[in-house]
Amino acid sequence: MRPLLSYRDAVALLGGGSALTDVLDKASSLALFGLGGIDLFDARAEAVRLGDGLIRRLRDQVKGLSRYDTTQRLAAAHAVIVISAYLEVLGEVGVLRELTREDQARLTGLGDGPLTSSLLSLPLPMPTPQHPHEAVIEALTDRYVWITESLVDLLGGLACWDDWDETERTRLIRDVPERALRRYEELFRRLVADFPEVACWSDLVGHQATRAEVRRLAQGLTGVQEQLSVIVSNRGPSDRLSALIQANRAALAAPIVAAADVSRGMDIPSLAQGYVDPAFRVLPAEDGLQVTSEQGWATLARRNDLAAFLSGHLTLPQATEAPLLVLGQPGAGKSVLTRVLAARLPAAEFLPIRVELRGVRADADVLEQIEHGIKDALDEKMSWPELVHAAQGALPVVVLDGFDELLQATGVNQTDYLEKVAQFQRRQAERGRALAVILTSRTAVADRARIPDKSIVLRLEPFDQDRVRQWVTIWNHGNQRFFQERGLEPLSVESVLTVPHLAEQPLLLLMLALYDADANAIRLVREEIHEADLYERLLHGFATREVRKSGDGRSDADLARAVEDELLRLSVTACAMFNRGLQWVREHDLESDLRALLPQTDQPAHGLRRALTRAEGVIGRFYFVHTTQALREEERLKTYEFLHATFGEYLVARLVVRELADMADELAFAASRHRPAKPDDAFLHACLSFASLAVRGSVVTFLEYGIRKHTPPDRRPLLTRHLCELFSGSLMSRPGSKYDGYQPVAAEAPTRYAAYSANLLLLAVLSSDEPIPSTDLFATDQPEKANELWRRISRLWHSQLTRAEWSALINTVRVRHFLRDGSRRMEAWLDGGEPFVLKDLVFFTWPEERVTDHPYDDLRITGDGPMATLMREIAFRDDTTLGHLFVDLLPYMMEVEETLEAHPTAPVADLLTIMLSADRQMPAYRNALRRWVPAGLYSAHVLRRLEADCHRLPADDVLELLDIAAKRWPDPNALERILRSLDGSPEVTPMAYEEMAERIASMKAQPPP
Repeated sequence: MRPLLSYRDAVALLGGGSALTDVLDKASSLALFGLGGIDLFDARAEAVRLGDGLIRRLRDQVKGLSRYDTTQRLAAAHAVIVISAYLEVLGEVGVLRELTREDQARLTGLGDGPLTSSLLSLPLPMPTPQHPHEAVIEALTDRYVWITESLVDLLGGLACWDDWDETERTRLIRDVPERALRRYEELFRRLVADFPEVACWSDLVGHQATRAEVRRLAQGLTGVQEQLSVIVSNRGPSDRLSALIQANRAALAAPIVAAADVSRGMDIPSLAQGYVDPAFRVLPAEDGLQVTSEQGWATLARRNDLAAFLSGHLTLPQATEAPLLVLGQPGAGKSVLTRVLAARLPAAEFLPIRVELRGVRADADVLEQIEHGIKDALDEKMSWPELVHAAQGALPVVVLDGFDELLQATGVNQTDYLEKVAQFQRRQAERGRALAVILTSRTAVADRARIPDKSIVLRLEPFDQDRVRQWVTIWNHGNQRFFQERGLEPLSVESVLTVPHLAEQPLLLLMLALYDADANAIRLVREEIHEADLYERLLHGFATREVRKSGDGRSDADLARAVEDELLRLSVTACAMFNRGLQWVREHDLESDLRALLPQTDQPAHGLRRALTRAEGVIGRFYFVHTTQALREEERLKTYEFLHATFGEYLVARLVVRELADMADELAFAASRHRPAKPDDAFLHACLSFASLAVRGSVVTFLEYGIRKHTPPDRRPLLTRHLCELFSGSLMSRPGSKYDGYQPVAAEAPTRYAAYSANLLLLAVLSSDEPIPSTDLFATDQPEKANELWRRISRLWHSQLTRAEWSALINTVRVRHFLRDGSRRMEAWLDGGEPFVLKDLVFFTWPEERVTDHPYDDLRITGDGPMATLMREIAFRDDTTLGHLFVDLLPYMMEVEETLEAHPTAPVADLLTIMLSADRQMPAYRNALRRWVPAGLYSAHVLRRLEADCHRLPADDVLELLDIAAKRWPDPNALERILRSLDGSPEVTPMAYEEMAERIASMKAQPPP
């Protein structure tokens, strides 16, 4: 829990005085408990009286103050009630009344005691919306207990302490913290009753005191406006800013998404009607998790109180200390959220200024970017200080929307951008121009900038079923007349939920709604439809709609050809991202790829408008493509990204499937004419020689389904044979082709050979109904030659593919070795999750006669654990040496498999060192005991070896090993036998021996944890 103020700071900020001010100024060790000339009880009473007065006068104090100053005083008031609650209870208990003057003098004189200035200067926790109320209570409890224990330490040396009975001592030690906590909660609710914005600080605060007022003042209002409408204020921005306020509010009436090309009569919901608050997760500033770690985010609570969180954040000092970072996927509604926030924040308290970072220079400093946003909003030039002055006390809330656009579109290094924003906030607060900053970014690039220590990170979550249902209800209500006029059924929630990964993002949900508006297309989708068919329908439907806009009078054949051309260009766009290993592509890179793979004439210009670039002509019209923009040196740069990664993965697979289908047609035609002509693979090579298809599981799934759907069964053997022929010659030099200009990345020749050959292998096994023998893969009738060629090419893949590509390949293609007719053979097929059988390794790692009666002959290993991974890699690489080692160590590995991934070296190595090496035993014992395998033969064997070796090891080393082992809770009887061997050793002190004996006895007396 990050502290805010000390009691001393709070009283000074609130204008405290009288006798307590003298106490604070002197800053004695026990200022609130003792001061020469002031009775301790009177000092406590003075503190309580003053604290109560400060709270009572607070409403009058904040009248006319700025939002920032009001927030500071409310935070100070909270600090006051934390200490006042404790002091009131301390007085009620009556402990201080019984102190003599001598006791007080002794307490007062302890200037270097444990309570030195603690009660005054101790950082005090306070509620914040990023922490649960329980965390605040726990932190306060710790503070109260610490203060009480410190006081007890001082009182323990006084005569009065000896006179008190156990009841009086317990009342002080136990009752004071508990009662202080209850009193704090009472005072906190009083603060909430007077200042409703304080209710937003905590997820537990009783809204009971303000609920009726909220209902009365918030009729017809929602979200943040409802949360903050109860704040009472007489201030407001000057008339000069009225245009900004009106523009922010006018956004509520605008369509939630600009869609000028929707069907006539269709109604896109307005921002006010169609916005649905998403769920979210919050990463507190002090948490330390990586913002791109899915595992880390999964540990945080999923919350549904977005309006309350934002209201609480903006009414706390933390909002002006560092930017709030809002993350989300493309289409998750980050920009829409900022528009809603700007429209609904009360103008008397807050002045929102949205700055679209795509429209400002990427290399400008923060002040320039904000003033650019001011100019855009007001249509006039106004400096930042002028705007703050015109706000007349309202807190400026600067929204920097689209940080990811600066990163993606420009490629400019912005690692310190967030830190610069935080520095700007600090400087402005020091100059009396405090501001809150909210910055939005796509989740995937958030780790490319350092996040300030005090920044809170909020991530928008995908829609759940309830939110999907709410959005669909809004859509259907707004389009009732449209449906009736065209004889359509409303959008079906059940149909939408058949594709949850699309329905979970608001913009993709709109895409589904628009698709369904054409003859209820979504309703026609059956539940059992394959995902590939769904994507094809969606993409084909939108492409058809776009083609029809360009002119009428097309024949069905021309229309089909134009739609296919449109989808081909989209597929090249997907390949542009895939081959670069990115989820987006810059406009100039896409332009280059389109020219290299799909040469065509440029788009003509119309009138005075400039001609569209190929990239703009290809994907600028589709809802499922997100365009980011940014300015660098007055040049507008763009990147493109699919709203859902699966769109790109399907399009990559679609491109390959269509190419293979054409190949199969050509092969069938050549076979029917008895002509040896083979299809040209130049286009396939250009597209598939930069990255392994296996690295994306969805691509493999789409490929498998697409090949079987679009290549008839009678043609698949022809295709498989042709792919094997291409594979067998894939490492030979290639002639030049018209696609040589396609260079998405600068790849070395070995890397391209590795990528293309690995992709051909994958396509061959996907097209085949049976495992493919190595002799077919390498077009030879000699199994040993095929085995050798396989070993060579598999090592090429291991050396040239990325780690992720290599791992994906060996997890996608299964390799098995076996004996037939006295020779060792190999075959490959698509991994279907079949168990691994040890025979498949034994056949090629051991001579045939050793296979008989092997103790693990019937071993079958399933899943993706360490042993299965080892077996997969050994078989794939045909690695005889590693195979021998694996089989020889199998008894040990079966015992310790669960620890193989958790440590840099295998536990087997430690055990073998203990057994076979006399001079390296101590380090091996340390390692083996530190990474204990509970309740296993391995663990028991290590202890047995230590029991046998302990007489040969230095006694102090043995004692160290016992200490390590005892923490892992092994068999205490074994530890006791080992300890007895040290009895009487001069190297072990009696005290150390007795301490270990007591630990072992304690272990024997209770069950292990």
